[in-house]
Amino acid sequence: MMSIYDQVAALCKAAKEASRSLSVTNTAKRNEALLSMRDALLSDMPAILLANERDMCAAAENGVSVPMQDRLRLNEARLRAIADALGALASLGDPLGAGEIFSRPNGLQIRRVRVPLGVVGMIYEARPNVTADAAGLCIKTGNTAVLRGGKEAIHTNRAIVAALRRGIAAVGLDENAICLIGITDRESASALMKMRGLIDVLIPRGGKGLIRSVVENASVPVIETGAGNCHMYIDASADVEMAVRLTMNAKAQRPSVCNAIETLLVHRDAAEAFFSAWRGALDAFHTPIELRVCPRTAMYFPDAVSASEEDWSTEYDDYILAVKVVDDIHEAIRHINTYNTKHSEAIVTRDLENAALFERTVDAACVYVNASTRFTDGEEFGFGAEIGISTQKLHARGPMGPDALTTVKYLICGDGNIRT
Repeated sequence: MMSIYDQVAALCKAAKEASRSLSVTNTAKRNEALLSMRDALLSDMPAILLANERDMCAAAENGVSVPMQDRLRLNEARLRAIADALGALASLGDPLGAGEIFSRPNGLQIRRVRVPLGVVGMIYEARPNVTADAAGLCIKTGNTAVLRGGKEAIHTNRAIVAALRRGIAAVGLDENAICLIGITDRESASALMKMRGLIDVLIPRGGKGLIRSVVENASVPVIETGAGNCHMYIDASADVEMAVRLTMNAKAQRPSVCNAIETLLVHRDAAEAFFSAWRGALDAFHTPIELRVCPRTAMYFPDAVSASEEDWSTEYDDYILAVKVVDDIHEAIRHINTYNTKHSEAIVTRDLENAALFERTVDAACVYVNASTRFTDGEEFGFGAEIGISTQKLHARGPMGPDALTTVKYLICGDGNIRT
């Protein structure tokens, strides 16, 4: 019987072989594949939803939190949205091939063109939409995908990948352009991290522990996507009604996702009016939000839990929010740059100078002024989908759409040129 390492290696070799043919396909063929993948998802909807129900039952039995179950859950509307995202990708321009042309005084003609990365590996947790998004983005950009999802979504992922592989095969492409590692223990993830020479880049997507493990242990190049310890700062000049609306959306609209805020910072001069209005929104909300508060915030919420040092750096993924009153925007920025994961940060203000200062000095991939952090998303940015949100500064940063899955190649033409 093959070892887990050998099984993963076999999948990666198949994906590597498929990448050679996929990388030279034209735009029309890759778009045709995306539309076929979309249609296959829709035709397999009953089987995919049944598989998802198995995963949901197991999640409930295993005590998975309600917000995390929401990340796992599929229904007809969500599955149609996943399929529609593939169609949206097909409608986007082709990132491959485009580039600049320039000449040198020695007569050389140089073209810089965009080409696929090759084989993209993904290690991710319990969000089955990632399976289709990652596969779709890879096909759009001429890359192949080796996917290793979490155990919570294994039945759903198998059903989705079966449909996607059938879709690309239907248009004459190698179905091994999309491979799923069906083994969900740590050994399979560790094996994928070591596939140097077979995997061209590895993208982890999940919690802080998963991302740290991949970054520290992988021997293949990694694009680091960030856990989302995101903040919203309510400035002294903020419109109170807007501040309440944005805070509730950024925290509570879907708390289990990485672009939900985990800490709220409030200027001391705005605290009285904001907390008074916000308390009404909290009381009216359908789910209690647990507050972890600093001593000055406790004056307004005496029954709240006192925040520990750990709370300022925690991604809760739940209906929990750390709250701190600060003296000014400078303290808010210092706090954010100390504890954030460089993902998404927001300020609510009517002060143009403070808005500009926040934009200029906060270190994050996405910085918002008077808008919810929940928009940090490839589809919301018009990329069709995303393969992750990069919080590093090399190669790609922020929501990674098609362009982020390409690299460059230089094509140099001469007429017998030699270097003297």
